Amino acid sequence: MSLLTEFREFAARGNVVDLAVGVIIGASFGKIVTSLVDQVVMPPIGLLLGKVDFSKLEWVLVPENPATEAVEKVAIQYGAFINTLIQFLIVAFVVFLAVKAINKMRREQPAEPEAAGPTPTEALLAEIRDELKARP
Repeated sequence: MSLLTEFREFAARGNVVDLAVGVIIGASFGKIVTSLVDQVVMPPIGLLLGKVDFSKLEWVLVPENPATEAVEKVAIQYGAFINTLIQFLIVAFVVFLAVKAINKMRREQPAEPEAAGPTPTEALLAEIRDELKARP
């Protein structure tokens, strides 16, 4: 089997296509969550905390020196980390709700009927078979 044919069979499987769609939707969902946190959630929180812009919060370790170009400002940007943490919590909560909904749908599906025992006719035929085997 040629490499191209084998790759085509692999790519045509439903799981690979589903995974690709999931990755694309996940990337778009990530952008939506980033926008939600940066532009909708954080501004009111910053306003409540005294007009704080979380994306600009940082601890400066080495300040920028305008006299020299060699040393740039070194800072720990904890505001961006707070934004990312909130994004993670939103994504985790949405995934939790999705998994919870899927599990609920699985539980609501009717259970498959158990295999019923032999019918009376089958039981009678089994008895006749056993009697015939027992004869010498």
